[in-house]
Amino acid sequence: MDTQLLDRQLAVLQGHKRGWARLPIQDKISYLERIKTRTSRVAKAWVEAAVKAKGLDPASPLVGEEWISGPYSLLYGITALVETLRRIDAGTDVLEGLRVWTKDDGQVAVRVFPASLQDRILLSGHTADVWMEPGVTESNLRDTIAPFYQDPSPEGNVGLVLGAGNIAAIPVLDLLGKLFVDGEVTLVKLNPVNEYLGEFFEDIFQPLVDAGYVRFAYGASDVGAYLTHHDAVGTIHITGAAATHDAIVYGHGEEGATRRKNDEPTIEKPITSELGGIGATIVVPGSWSDADLRFQAEHIVSQKLHNHGCNCVASQVLVLSEGWDQADALLDAIREVITEVGDRFAYYPGTADRHRSALDAYPDAERLTGGEVPVTLIADVPADAGQDICFRSEFFGPVLAVTRLPGNGAAEFLREATEFANTTLDGTLGANIIIDPATARANREHLDRAIADLRYGTVAINTWTGVAFLLARATWGALPGHTHADIQSGIGVVHNALMFGRPERTVVHGPFAPAPRAAAKREWHMAPKPPFFVTNKQAAVLGERLTSYAADESWKHFPGIIGAALRG
Repeated sequence: MDTQLLDRQLAVLQGHKRGWARLPIQDKISYLERIKTRTSRVAKAWVEAAVKAKGLDPASPLVGEEWISGPYSLLYGITALVETLRRIDAGTDVLEGLRVWTKDDGQVAVRVFPASLQDRILLSGHTADVWMEPGVTESNLRDTIAPFYQDPSPEGNVGLVLGAGNIAAIPVLDLLGKLFVDGEVTLVKLNPVNEYLGEFFEDIFQPLVDAGYVRFAYGASDVGAYLTHHDAVGTIHITGAAATHDAIVYGHGEEGATRRKNDEPTIEKPITSELGGIGATIVVPGSWSDADLRFQAEHIVSQKLHNHGCNCVASQVLVLSEGWDQADALLDAIREVITEVGDRFAYYPGTADRHRSALDAYPDAERLTGGEVPVTLIADVPADAGQDICFRSEFFGPVLAVTRLPGNGAAEFLREATEFANTTLDGTLGANIIIDPATARANREHLDRAIADLRYGTVAINTWTGVAFLLARATWGALPGHTHADIQSGIGVVHNALMFGRPERTVVHGPFAPAPRAAAKREWHMAPKPPFFVTNKQAAVLGERLTSYAADESWKHFPGIIGAALRG
């Protein structure tokens, strides 16, 4: 570890923190536009490097994952930030054109997606709402937006981002937040798993590096430990595991455990975090067709197997009703889809060990594919096994557990499933609900109550919480209320391009069935199979074309995007 280099990097940032904090907004917008152009220029090489590192076949549709969760996400985030900053600079309403309302319980919500006609076409049938914390009203909401830009003479700060190793865009999206939402010059320490992306990130952010506002660091945990305790670092953001957070905040071993128990941190500076958890997918019983069973099986498998399960909101526990007569048919369809999708290289370190721990607990679990780390289904986990490994340990890999709850009908099941998710599963990052439109209409009050009662930072209905990750104007993070001593899924939010100061959660809705079949269910949208489905044969083509669109926002890309979507 070259501590002198790290010291020099932080010294440069310290010297420029005030200048960045007080830089005119138009200059910050100029930087964003420059890094947007540079992102487009390196996008293809970025994706090719990720495909190689993850052992994907370059001809596989799964390459679409790297386009969409890589350069596309960054480009989309840049565009959203530019629009917000332009409105702040002009003194106009940041929320102009967006629906703002007060729910029946008094909580304020903002419809952040769709925000344009293009949004309505590209992700037809989807909406995203950000709910504010209690105490925020329609009259004071705008006073809570963009708090950094309300300070006329900020002194600035040096932020540290400890990047994630799984999803390529996470470190740079976190960097955008530090720079443009929090107003902090930033050092990004890349995870060793994906530090091969550093050359692309340094190229993209070169204008900000040259100006002394951004630095990148590499290396193992000793580098992270040195940086987190450095006097020059004013704030820290961590994406990773709760155990990593606890080691940073309280230290290692017995001494660290004692410090955590007594809440005696070794670091006093502000720390935000996104730390994953046990993702739940709650399937509400209804009357489904064979096509519904197949489509939702593909949906659930995609929630599990996107990035081979190495996602902080990968679905880990499928929650079914004991009394639903189609539950077994859905599981059979899931088995069929998994078998069709087949093997994937387990690129993320520790995946095999975590997989082995699941098999140690459930030696009769179904191994549905081959390979070193086969996709595995644990089909009958007792719901009352509160400390079960499936409910408490994030596998971060291709293991899906299934549990069944009592409940006569949708209303009772929703109550049972909400209570189960809130009290049994570890973490509060994201939960999914799948419910057919007829059942949703018949149980609207009960569904709304379940969404409100689920203690998660993102709740997705008939789509995956991972979609909210992509929607830059949505917030991403755990439900507020955690402490460092009981961190669960973390503290604070990222992305948040509208710069909400007091958000509580994001709620995303999607369509239950694809077009045109959805019309028979009284769902009115144009969306075929979503591009994040691991069964979408055009996902790679779609990902590249969506990235090209995000780079210049030209309508010329739409015929190609729509054509690929229809073939998917």
